[in-house]
Amino acid sequence: MVRTFNTETLNGLCSEDQLELLDSIDHLRFQGVDHYISLPQIIVCGDQSSGKSSVLEALSGVPFPVKSNLCTCFPTELVLRRADNTGVTVSIMPEKSTRQTNKGQLSLFHEELDGFEGFQSLIEKAKMAMGISNSGKTFSKDRLRVEITGPDRPHLTIIDLPGLIHSETKSQSAADVGLVREVVETYMKQPRSIILAVVSAKNDFANQVVLNLARQVDKAGARTMGVITKPDTLVQGSSSESAYVSLARNNQVYFRLGWHVLVNLDSETQKGSSLLSYRNAEETRFLSTGAWKELPSSMLGISELRRNLSSVLLRQIALELPGLIQEIDVTLDSSREQLNRLGEPRRTLEEQRLQLLHASQKFQSLVERSINGTYTGAFFEDAGTLRGYQQRIRATIQHMNKEFADELLARGHRREISSTVSSKKNSSSTGPELITRDDFLDHVQTMMRRTRSLELPGIFSTTVVADLFQQQSAPWEQIVRSHVKKIWEAVETFLKLVITSTTDPAISSALLEKLFRPALENLLTDAQARTTKLLDSNRHVHPITYNHDFSEAIKKIDSSPRDACSKVLQDFFGISINKGSTYIYQNSYNFDTLIERLAKTTTFNTERLAASEALDCMHAYYSIAMKRFVDSIAIEVIEQTLLGALSGILSPIAVVSMSPELVESIAGESKESRAQRDELTKKIDALQKGLNTCKSFINSKLGDEKPPPLGVVDSKDEQGASVKTQ
Repeated sequence: MVRTFNTETLNGLCSEDQLELLDSIDHLRFQGVDHYISLPQIIVCGDQSSGKSSVLEALSGVPFPVKSNLCTCFPTELVLRRADNTGVTVSIMPEKSTRQTNKGQLSLFHEELDGFEGFQSLIEKAKMAMGISNSGKTFSKDRLRVEITGPDRPHLTIIDLPGLIHSETKSQSAADVGLVREVVETYMKQPRSIILAVVSAKNDFANQVVLNLARQVDKAGARTMGVITKPDTLVQGSSSESAYVSLARNNQVYFRLGWHVLVNLDSETQKGSSLLSYRNAEETRFLSTGAWKELPSSMLGISELRRNLSSVLLRQIALELPGLIQEIDVTLDSSREQLNRLGEPRRTLEEQRLQLLHASQKFQSLVERSINGTYTGAFFEDAGTLRGYQQRIRATIQHMNKEFADELLARGHRREISSTVSSKKNSSSTGPELITRDDFLDHVQTMMRRTRSLELPGIFSTTVVADLFQQQSAPWEQIVRSHVKKIWEAVETFLKLVITSTTDPAISSALLEKLFRPALENLLTDAQARTTKLLDSNRHVHPITYNHDFSEAIKKIDSSPRDACSKVLQDFFGISINKGSTYIYQNSYNFDTLIERLAKTTTFNTERLAASEALDCMHAYYSIAMKRFVDSIAIEVIEQTLLGALSGILSPIAVVSMSPELVESIAGESKESRAQRDELTKKIDALQKGLNTCKSFINSKLGDEKPPPLGVVDSKDEQGASVKTQ
């Protein structure tokens, strides 16, 4: 005889005024919210063969396998739903850690029945789909979902968990023992689960694992309810019976939700006769005799358990709903933030190239604005911070170019004439060599002798000026190459800041590695090559200038001997010599002295005179060449070679020209990223739907009466009066 679903057995569990609330929570579970947020639910836990499945059947009216040689091999979620049509739907909800390929296969498992005939064979079919067999895997973390619909069905969710195993056997390995314990603990640890701890009176309750686990995860016993099964196996009047009666009175193991006593029929002998009506009658008969009749009626029998569970579950939901909404909100915000960090989806080549095109437009805009000194927009942070300064590349370049010009002026020349020179050649190890003019002229004369060509005595060759200039400008190369490298490093830092602000971390990292790093290396090579050319053209080509400043400097050099003679005459006569005629009278003068003084100011050594003129010409040319060199570096190397090429590194044209392989390597998503995106998208969708469900219900009434505190349950005494029990 096929057992039918008994709707009346659930009337005590859900009243009409409470269906909407229970339906809302069940809808959250259906939306997948329970994968991410703990939801109020009833979980049935117990040691193996403790009678859990019989309790589940008695509570729900669903004929689950209860034979003594069978056990629950996976979590079973029983979902009762109100619908116009009556039916049974069985599906498998893969556990989160299940491999993706297996997830897809398990998710496809979907079977429907018009009644309960064939239900147990359907469970066996589901076991095979999960890979459970006598010779293979014994237990699974995947959840069997049994959904029962009908026009008169109340809404309820009960989850039956595999029985806890004490030790390994031939058919159950040590790994199975650990797996079952892990599954049960996972469900028990969920803070919104109501734990229905089933204890069999056949065994000493002190040795039953479920009680130890329940007290570990729910130390205060606030959300645990104990159920004693098989009390009819105890010898009346025995110490064992007394111990279990004491346990039922909450004296041995305290649970705030109390204890209940049920009588389950022997599944081996009852078979077709185990209809719920017969079961209830037998239970009532047994519990009205012996020591059990002394217990309050509110803790005896399946009817009272349904009523109590209904009260507890509804109050749990009512208490948790505001916190549930807050937790969903927080988790939703966190998930959206994680998804935003992944950027836009880019599975196809078109999506990937489009992502890069958007990034290139933002990139070009920021680069050009910063180069032009237009520091507007969210990208540009406080200029007082290092990061804000690094984002303003024009300000950075201006400052560094000014430092370069100042350094070349102070340290760009090899020798510096000084009237007072210490015994050491250099006043600073990094500065120019200090030297007197006479020593410098000695060096010039040496250079003239070693480079003399066809010129007559007393005349210097222009090659001497070129040689002296090359020596004098020797420090330029080290200074300018250091400057160019510093500018390049500032540009590199700037580009990193720009690209990381225009796209997600994965793409920006790939762009820096595959596009910007090679481009920057090429830019540095080009800048160094251009610097080398400028050094060659400014230092190793014979001196060329048509700058009027050079002519003015030469004129000052030519007038210096005359100025010296003028000073001697003024000192000798004690007068101020002006242009034109000057009258000298009434005084006597010794012209021998005058001649001697004038002779001292005039150098008659033609080579010395030529050396002096060559030195002065070199200094005049050096001043002009240095200024020209500074400007050339700033314009041709910094502006044209470095800054001028930046916006083109990631331009829309550059993106369009990229090969498909390069586009995919930069913007393509890794398997891990795609899996993370899919999971986050699924999670956000489930949480958002769940949030909407909660908010749509939060203002509705739970019933006419305010619920009593958690742990206080309503029952009826023999006269039908309402009784509150703790």
